Amino acid sequence: MKETLENKQSTQNHTIYDVIISGAGPVGLFLACELALAKCSVLILEKATDPHTPLKRLPFGMRGLSAPSVEALYRRGLLDALEVHKRIKAPHMTSTSGQAAKPQKGGHFAGIQFNDANIDTSQWKYRLQSSTETNLLSELEEVETILSRRAEALGVVIRRGFAVTGFQQTGDAVMVQSGDESFTGKWLVGCDGSRSTVRKTGGFEFAGTEPEFTGYSVLADITDPEKLGMGRNMTPTGMYLQSQPGYLIIQHFDGGAFHNAGKPITLEHVQEVLRLVSNTDVTISALHVATTWADRARQATTYRNGLVLLAGDAAHIHSPLGGQGLNLGLGDAMNLGWKLAATIKGKAPEGLLDTYYAERHPIGAQVLDWSRAQVAIMKPDPHARALHAIIRDLMNTRDGVTYFAGRVWGIHTHYNLGGTHPLTGHSVPNFEFEDGTTIGELMHDGQAILLDFSMNASLKTLASEYKDRIRYISGNVKERLGINAALIRPDGIVAWAADSDPDYNELQQAAARWFICNAEIKH
Repeated sequence: MKETLENKQSTQNHTIYDVIISGAGPVGLFLACELALAKCSVLILEKATDPHTPLKRLPFGMRGLSAPSVEALYRRGLLDALEVHKRIKAPHMTSTSGQAAKPQKGGHFAGIQFNDANIDTSQWKYRLQSSTETNLLSELEEVETILSRRAEALGVVIRRGFAVTGFQQTGDAVMVQSGDESFTGKWLVGCDGSRSTVRKTGGFEFAGTEPEFTGYSVLADITDPEKLGMGRNMTPTGMYLQSQPGYLIIQHFDGGAFHNAGKPITLEHVQEVLRLVSNTDVTISALHVATTWADRARQATTYRNGLVLLAGDAAHIHSPLGGQGLNLGLGDAMNLGWKLAATIKGKAPEGLLDTYYAERHPIGAQVLDWSRAQVAIMKPDPHARALHAIIRDLMNTRDGVTYFAGRVWGIHTHYNLGGTHPLTGHSVPNFEFEDGTTIGELMHDGQAILLDFSMNASLKTLASEYKDRIRYISGNVKERLGINAALIRPDGIVAWAADSDPDYNELQQAAARWFICNAEIKH
């Protein structure tokens, strides 16, 4: 007879968690918060015993949070805890050989900076005055600290020093090994980075392209610092960026050879690469921190295998140019969390969990191509320099810089959900009610919302059919943007909207697609 999940719990004498997450980085922590907010029990297993390293702090740990990430943190009441952006406004300087460094504004594409003063924000129809920032600076350690604190407050169990070494699916559960210990979960999610054990053990195909360069993050004492420029320096042999004296990012276009070789990073090697890329005879007297990375671009061909899922760098890797990786991973977590929770609680319509891959894989593919395009025009050869010049010209036009900023900041992020309204599939505008409350502030509990600006009794009745899954909110807002009503998913994405009298049948279909009504819940 097949052993049931309950029997396994009694024979093994340990807790069965709804979800086990491998990896306590920002993606794993944020996903844990989303699941715990929906009353799921969560265990995080993290390989590192100490979450604090110099690579997670400024300047190496600096991360730019794009609009969707800022909105996600705001919608869960976490945005006010961010402090780094209040004191760091322009962390990098941009220069070319022989020119003075200038403060970087707005952002960049392949090192080509754009000035946000030139952006035509009128093209972003659904961004309001009450919207959150389009981008904010933070650091990896700050984000992890905030999310760890929230996860533990919600009851998430975090076990540090426990690397996932293997797992087996047993029909209705996943048995996870960490050394000599084992843990049981109904689901396992790999948020364990680019070298994901979960992805490798789970047999996920990881398709993509090989690297063009080896990147170096270095903290060193330099005997003759005047030989190096501050900020981002594009050279005939590569690129180096010096954000503070001795804090260096170097790109050496060696086809990723040194990174792939896995050799020790010595002072002599870093000095050799820095001299080659900077075209100077600069001397390093001491090497304090050095790590390598590359622009390999790969993506899992599926994000799910039975009871095992992938998110973040475990699902996709690419060059860190433009800081897209953290944002892509947080987007995975925000998308997956409510869908997996509904599945666990028996409150998910058929196929809901499949929409995680359907929605997030195309977004990941776009980011990988965005990364590849940047690398292509940064290569130290005449063809790349020609493309670089054309892109620079485009970015100096009003429409061009608006497009690039919209991509870099995630303004254009959109899911193809069908529907007749242009807002469907986009992030909900941060509508501000007459009392000053915003829609983002009303989303702290992670619940879906049916927003009604006309106090329509039939909309209120429909929301009541979904009990605690759809919250009905009505009232007047300062700017309606022509919207009369909208159905907002827990991740802040508009599932349905109407400008005039709502099509009740269309709304019913949208609600049934994403949520299960009271009558359908199995007891």
